Amino acid sequence: MKTKNLYLELLKDTLNFALWDEPGMPIETFAYKKSKVHRTFLLTLVKFFRLFNYQIVKLPKSNESDKEDGKVWPRYGESMVGRKRLDNIQYCVETVLKEDIKGDFIETGVWRGGAVILMKAILKSYNISDRIVYVADSFEGLPKPDEEKYPLDIGDIHYTEDFLAVSEDIVKSNFEKYGLLDENVHFLKGWFKDTLPTAPIDKLSVLRIDGDMYESTMDAITNLYPKLSDGGFCIIDDYVHPPCKKAVDIYRKEHKIESPIESIDWTGVYWRK
Repeated sequence: MKTKNLYLELLKDTLNFALWDEPGMPIETFAYKKSKVHRTFLLTLVKFFRLFNYQIVKLPKSNESDKEDGKVWPRYGESMVGRKRLDNIQYCVETVLKEDIKGDFIETGVWRGGAVILMKAILKSYNISDRIVYVADSFEGLPKPDEEKYPLDIGDIHYTEDFLAVSEDIVKSNFEKYGLLDENVHFLKGWFKDTLPTAPIDKLSVLRIDGDMYESTMDAITNLYPKLSDGGFCIIDDYVHPPCKKAVDIYRKEHKIESPIESIDWTGVYWRK
């Protein structure tokens, strides 16, 4: 048991890049948020220095508390959700295993795969091979808002953030780095509205939704929550964002879900069905 705990604690620190100081972020990473003049200046500067094999980075201002709370978008590391939300994933997964709550695991919106890698690692550490970990993502970033159908997503710019677009090949490679890619890791590639309604999922015991937007959150919870076993856990990563919160609150109200919402950190919440 001690060895298992040491492995999982070290894995969480590694996924969260907590063992190392956060390096500087290339200044062009978030240049799209700048004015056109500022953006042109930055990109010109970047191209000039690349001629001499130099890279300009912006030094981080975050502290260890920010990293623990998942307020840092790490240059390296497979997760940006922070230690508290990783601990929550472990708690939920180990609880359903201990209590034999039937069903597979899924995260919708995986970025570099840290959360689902942890799910798979817990299964491996308990020598469990009869549960599937579903990895659902567009692997192209977030969708452009359908502002007519989902007015709460008006003005959302997540789709412009290339930093959030991580390919399926990179996520698979991240699983392989930890020796965790096998036939029980299933990838669901595409927009949630296209993949989740027909996903070959029978029953879930842990459902983790990380969609940021109203549309993505509603697509995930509508299609997957009915498959969550009684006693299973529903985790919402972005409850601090009003569109995500609204989608969750509307769904819970419409389906008379009275299970109390528990806070994980400044933005993550969960409840037990």
